[in-house]
Amino acid sequence: MQKPVLTIFYQFNPWRSSIGGIQTIVRSFVKYAPDEFEIRFVGTGADPSETPLQWQEREYAGKMIQFMPLFTLQGDNHRKRIPISVGYTAALFRTCLESDFMHFHRIEPTLATRSWRGEKTLFVHNDIRQQTAKTDKRASLWRNFPGVYSMLERSLVTQFDQILSCHTGSLELYRDRYPGFSDRISYINNSFDDEVFQPSLDRTIQRRLFAQKLGLAEDTQFILFAGRLQPQKDPVLLIQAIAALTHPNAHLLIAGDGELATEIEAEATRLGIRNRITLLGAQTQSEMAHLYQIANVFVLSSRFEGLPVSVLEALGSGIPIVTTDCGDTPRLLTAQSGIVCVDRTPTTIANALDRVLFNPADFPSDACVRVVQPYSAQVIISEVYRDMMARWEERSHKRVLLSEARSYT
Repeated sequence: MQKPVLTIFYQFNPWRSSIGGIQTIVRSFVKYAPDEFEIRFVGTGADPSETPLQWQEREYAGKMIQFMPLFTLQGDNHRKRIPISVGYTAALFRTCLESDFMHFHRIEPTLATRSWRGEKTLFVHNDIRQQTAKTDKRASLWRNFPGVYSMLERSLVTQFDQILSCHTGSLELYRDRYPGFSDRISYINNSFDDEVFQPSLDRTIQRRLFAQKLGLAEDTQFILFAGRLQPQKDPVLLIQAIAALTHPNAHLLIAGDGELATEIEAEATRLGIRNRITLLGAQTQSEMAHLYQIANVFVLSSRFEGLPVSVLEALGSGIPIVTTDCGDTPRLLTAQSGIVCVDRTPTTIANALDRVLFNPADFPSDACVRVVQPYSAQVIISEVYRDMMARWEERSHKRVLLSEARSYT
């Protein structure tokens, strides 16, 4: 029996260390794909010797998939003067990669796909209102051209059979903007891989060993930040919050890379706290799993978000969250699993971090894990695939009936 083909489009290479929640979701869709599907991934190449725009069979997470690099990209953790999405979209105009199902995680590439046949799904990962807001234009390219983004969106959304948003505000926005096909727009829980991200049974020992590795005191308390060092995440605000902490043994671990790395170091030096911060660079999934297990608290200082995968991974690893009031994280947290900072100021964030560090018993590991039990990647993604298979079988059945009807005429 012929398998349905799912083609996933996103501008990264899953075999390289690449920071971002979208990358994590894409990897999970490959890892948990049922054998009944053929998976194709259209991304970017890591090796100049790879031939662009040609399919190659590759193994990922124990599965054989078809992979097509559109062009070679050496590192995608820093924003480019010409956005990567521009080159990715331009490359798609040179080919036709239509298939039974197509998943898109940015809207721009679908400029090239309007005539392609097959079921198209757009995943919305961010707060679209904030992404195109006119304040602090460094945080997002589209904040400089909100009118252009709106025109682009209106011209493209009608081609999608499904729009799945993990942010309630964006879900409501799309339904208000496009009432004519609001039935195609649905909410989907973001997800994390609970096979990888779990609480540690020897957290204290691991934390002590990690502190020794960094040359820090054994009773060091670790604050963990993970993400791209870009204006949207506002890591400079976090540095200012660390300077306002009163806890004597707190140390910030920054797992990530981006154009603000130099500014972060400069701000930490200016505030006299450079020795309280360690920049770890981009981390692999297994390295991140270890960092969550030794951290005391995970922190987000973002200007806008959807529902960050990093938050789910941290909670799944049993550590509480301190977050600014953005995205859907505030809706997720309970009093025992984290603190929402209503005021996005260094002092407010510092006070919340101090509260968690000084009162760990108020934020038990099991309370954190309990919050994210409905967000298992295996469960959520399996449900998406089941729905896809049901629609594919229904369409196949209709084609058979139509063929039989024609044979009688």
